[in-house]
Amino acid sequence: MKILLLEDERMLLTSIQEFLEGLGHLVDPYDDGAKALEAMGRQRYDLMILDINVPKIDGFSLLEQARQANIHTPTLYISALVDIREITKGFTLGCADYVKKPFHLKELQLRIDNVVRLAGIRHENHLVLSRHYAYDREKKALYFDGEPVELTKRQQQILDLLIRHSPSVVDFERFRESVWEDEPIDNASIRAEVARLRKILKEEFIKNIRGLGYRIEKCTPA
Repeated sequence: MKILLLEDERMLLTSIQEFLEGLGHLVDPYDDGAKALEAMGRQRYDLMILDINVPKIDGFSLLEQARQANIHTPTLYISALVDIREITKGFTLGCADYVKKPFHLKELQLRIDNVVRLAGIRHENHLVLSRHYAYDREKKALYFDGEPVELTKRQQQILDLLIRHSPSVVDFERFRESVWEDEPIDNASIRAEVARLRKILKEEFIKNIRGLGYRIEKCTPA
């Protein structure tokens, strides 16, 4: 999923971001409400995780302005506030859940999973390939724990082809048609190019199907 994260405690912001990216999500972190509001107007998010007491625009005002702008992204509050009136205000504004600080990151994951289940979120462009690798189909970008992986143009084309046909096997003829655009190239050269791609990966999710070609077995929407 594409997640907007608003938290002004720097260590907590970093911890949550790294945790969520490790799960395969794409996270845009912000430490004040004004920056978060600007980001909301620029792009679409699948989920927003908002602290309440943050600089410039607080989490309550931010969600209120988002709803007024017809942005109905499912939202989860994280806050140390315990006053029932404050919690009630958050749900009245339309948040889906509320997590009280301090919390275990695993609890946050459970709350997010529940919000996703209830909201029916399933973003087909963001794919989980393995424990640490994710792929953004729209940007045609590979990420390792949230960090972009630098690929050559041909490596990116190979990866995208395998993802588009997952979990089917991509044979050598398909590689020639789609990646090399029918250039005369033998199977050994294709194998060498795929091998170079596999060599830079820290997890083995591209499978060699002997005598047939290659495939990626798992491409799960994040």
